Amino acid sequence: MTAAATAEEPRPTEAPPMGALSRLIQEVQEGGTSYGEMATKAIDPETGTSLAKQAIQKLVKTPPVNPPLLPALRAIANGTGLPLRRITEAAADQWLGYQATELAGYGDEVRIILSHLGGMSPQEQRRWRAMIEADERAKREDS
Repeated sequence: MTAAATAEEPRPTEAPPMGALSRLIQEVQEGGTSYGEMATKAIDPETGTSLAKQAIQKLVKTPPVNPPLLPALRAIANGTGLPLRRITEAAADQWLGYQATELAGYGDEVRIILSHLGGMSPQEQRRWRAMIEADERAKREDS
């Protein structure tokens, strides 16, 4: 085999890392909500814009070059049951490389905790909330 023939052989490539919005949608799907169920609820209350199952799947499997517009982001929030702020921040991260990290009025410890919670799946967040609420109940009972 010649050097030229070797240079033409395809090289294995790694898939690019999944974007933040794609990850959020996939986490909701892995948590038990099908793409079809998301699509049923994926309606922007302000404009009536809705997303089909295929559009939601595409955001995970083969995201478009351009980010979804605000009506689509509101529809995604409704479809996933996640807060619009979390959806828009994930879209900003995925398409613009912008990560919202500022939290005014709180110290660094609170910002770090919230940053970790923001990256968790809805199930993990519910578990942490339950632990925090249990701790608060125990404190009240001890007083």
